[in-house]
Order: sequence, then C-alpha cells, then structure tokens
Amino acid sequence: MIYLKMEDLPAFTNTPVDSIPAIHARVANKFHSHATRPIEYRQKQLRALYWGLKDEEPALLEALKLDLGKSAYEAYLAEVGWVLNDVLFMEKNLERFMKDEKPEDIDLQNMALRPRIRKDPLGAVLIIGAFNFPLQLSLGPLIGAIAAGCTAVLKPSENAPNAARIMQHIIQNSLDPDAYQVVQGGIPETTALMEQKWDKIFYTGSANVGTIIAKKAAETLTPVTLELGGRNPAFITKNADPRLAARRLLWAKLMNAGQVCVSQNYILIDEEILPAFLHHLKLALQEFHPSGAEDNPDYSHIINERQFLRLQSLLASTTGEILLGGKTNQSTLFIEPTVIRVSSPTDPLLTNESFGPLIPILPYTSLPAAIATANAIHPTPLGIYPFGSRAETDLILSQTRSGGASVNDGFFHASIPTLAFGGVGDSGHGAYRGRASFECFSHRRSVTTTPGWVEGLLAVRYPPYSEAKLRKFRGMSEKKPGFDREGRSLRGGAVWWVLGLGAKGGMGAGVRWAAVVAVFAAVLRVLGRR
Repeated sequence: MIYLKMEDLPAFTNTPVDSIPAIHARVANKFHSHATRPIEYRQKQLRALYWGLKDEEPALLEALKLDLGKSAYEAYLAEVGWVLNDVLFMEKNLERFMKDEKPEDIDLQNMALRPRIRKDPLGAVLIIGAFNFPLQLSLGPLIGAIAAGCTAVLKPSENAPNAARIMQHIIQNSLDPDAYQVVQGGIPETTALMEQKWDKIFYTGSANVGTIIAKKAAETLTPVTLELGGRNPAFITKNADPRLAARRLLWAKLMNAGQVCVSQNYILIDEEILPAFLHHLKLALQEFHPSGAEDNPDYSHIINERQFLRLQSLLASTTGEILLGGKTNQSTLFIEPTVIRVSSPTDPLLTNESFGPLIPILPYTSLPAAIATANAIHPTPLGIYPFGSRAETDLILSQTRSGGASVNDGFFHASIPTLAFGGVGDSGHGAYRGRASFECFSHRRSVTTTPGWVEGLLAVRYPPYSEAKLRKFRGMSEKKPGFDREGRSLRGGAVWWVLGLGAKGGMGAGVRWAAVVAVFAAVLRVLGRR
C-alpha cells in the first residue's frame, strides 16, 4: 500500500465564509431525512472512519510532528492510537448503548404503561477542536456524534494546520459527505458557523472563547458542552513519596511540552518534604532527558510564536526563583522544563494558566491553609492531584472541587479513554469519552404507552372531581415517610405501605390492590404471548 504524505495534500486554506450556510443546511437536511438513525448507518460510518484513519496513520504522525514537534511515540500514545481504539470501542458497544433503558423506581400502578427511556440523536451538531491534541480533541467528539446518530460539522484548530488538513482528507474520503463536513479557518469562519442554528455545540479550548461561544449559543437556546482549561493544583503532603511525586508530576508536565489542559499548573508542597522532592525532580529530569530537552526528539515544541512569547512573558513576570531550567529558543519554539519556587499565591505563574512546561512550586506549612489557597486561586479547576496518605488525600478531595482528580498521580483519570471526562464551573460543563460520548450527543427521551385496559383505573383523573375521587387518588399515589417529625428513621412497616395495607381508608387500599392485581394480570398476558 502507498501511504499518503503531507506534501501530497493541498495547502491549508480557509473555507469561504459565504459557503458556510449551505454546509450547515446540507448536514441539517441529512439529519432530517432520518437516514442517520439506523444502527447500520452509524456502524458503517464508524467502520469507514476507522479504516480511513488506519490507512493514513503515517500521515497523521507526520502532521503532529510538523504542528507540535510530537514524537511518533507520543503522537500514537495520546492521539492516533487513542482515536483508533475509541472508534472500535464505540462500534463494538453501539447496539448496547442504543437500547431503550428501563427507568428505576417505577410504582406498580405505573408499570403497565411500560415506561422506558429512548436514546434519540440531538441533530446537526458543531464541533470546534483544539490545537494541543488536534486529533483526539476533534475526532473524539465526532466519534460520539456519529454513534449517537447525529450529523456534524467539524472545525479543527487553525493553529494545527497540518492535522486539520489530514483530518479533512480522511473525513471527505471516508464518511458520508451529506452528513459530515469540515470547515477550516479562524475567527471569521467560526463566527459564521456560530450564526447557524445547531442542535448542539461542542467546544474545546480556552475559557475566554468558551464564554463567547456560550453567550452566542444562548441566543438560540443551543445546548453546549464546554471542555475548558484550569489552573490545576497538585498537593504534595509531608507523608507523600517524594520520588513518585517527582516522576509522575514531571511526566504530566513534559507531555506535549506542558500544552495539556489537565496538567498541574502549580504545586503546593509541605516545606518539610521540599528538599527531597527537588532532589528527585532533578534525578527524574536527567533520566527522562539525559542529553537535555532541547535536542531530544521526544520533547515537543510550543505550537507557535504567539504562544511562545506569551509563555516567555509569563516567565519574566514572576518574582520567584528559577531552580531548574529556564532556557528558551524562539527560533525553534523551545522552552526548557522550568521549575520556579514562588513565595506568594498571587504570583502570576499561579494565577494564570501557563499551558506550557513551567512548574511553579509554593511551599506551605499547613495543609488546610494550602487547600484554602488552591480554592482561592481557582475554586473549580479541571483536575486536582493530591499526593500523600489516605487521610490527607481524602481531606483534599473533600474540601475541593474539580472536573476530575488523580490521587498520587498526574492526570491519570484523563488518560483512561472510556472514563467520562469533563470540567465543572469555570473549567467547563458536560462530559464525553467512552459511553459518555454517545450520551453527550443523545437525548434521553422518556416514553410511556397506555394500554386500553387500564381505563378503569384512570377514571380518577377525569372530571368532574369529587372528594371520593380524591380519596381514591390519594390511596393510589400517596406515599408515607420513612421518618418521624424529628427526622428519626422509622423501621418495620415499610413493606406494608408499599403493598398498600397501611393506607388509611378501605377504599384507598382497595384501589391500590386493584392496581396491583391489574399489573400482575398484564404481566401474565405478556408472558403468555411469549
């Protein structure tokens, strides 16, 4: 097989803005044709996407190298292999995800109505990807949209143009063009896309842009999923293992040169363990990059000059002391892993999200005070990473909020492809990955079917109303508390109330028993048909 090379693809070009309404109409019309609803259609698209990606794997790796300097190992680990496995997981489990669900805690008198929850596709959706993991953060939501039976337009990040080019090539040549389209460009093209009426918008990126998108979506009551960044804290208590903390947090910060929304933004560390932690941090850095990071092909570069200058300015603004690293090279967009000891929670390295290989460390003397500091800097980060004893990490989790957490590790919760991932508060809302990707683009539609034979039991709902009917309705529907007026739990008697024997008034109990008998009769009829 002859593999595609990036040089064989057309150059990156923006989609004409005046063509965007027609693109939207095309995918919206396809959805309203109902062709995307059958499982056979969805599976066909997922299978075609898998082979489109698999066949162009070398070009995908090349694109990530060109855009971000990612090594083939890291590109496959966090992007190409991830997306391929995600497609296979969704295709394998799609039938199970699509099945109607039986709701919980349905009263006996309502069971005859066969209450159930359907999973309906939301419609035509817009997906706006990010540059730091351009394949995973663009195609991951797309896989969920396809599985849910939606049509979609993908707008990849213009800051990773090579990844955007190869994704457009694969989607155009693999998927139904009436259902799935790619729009390339920046602010003008995104603005034009936001002028259309979508059934769902999925955005990954900064909180500033997320705010703009949420405001615009609110004008048309369009639901959004926002996957945003966060000033994520790591805690290292005096009972933590300094070697493990150093290795694991350094790995998390070196991945993609720190351009990871879930990597720790800063480290709060008990001053007693700080010397040991710094010692092991130096050893880990030497082990991971024995010849230095600058000439190491395993170490990514910063995405573009604008982001490089932002990081350089952030590093210049700190009043902290550089303990390790600090070297930069604008011509190659290289920033060395840099450890800075800061003295104040108001230091710019803590109050701003670095989104780069900067590792500020703030020592503390009291864990409760450290927790208060983290909550003051950002009360709802995307992730929290506590290292320490069970009691200490439990205390941290119980007194903080975050989209997710990895105890004694750096963002491991975000590296499990089938574990739901999302933010909370300022770090976003909504979740995806695994089954959550299917649910993200589905509507859980409650459905009942009322058979004709229950009409006699439904008579109490029809006018004219009377005290007798109200007593009957109370007997059929009113539940009794399992606690007294002082809030103490009442035990022994709950079963009688469920069966209706505890209802006051013989008429109410009799009506409830009639409902029970009717339901069991219906069950017997269903079993008899089988």
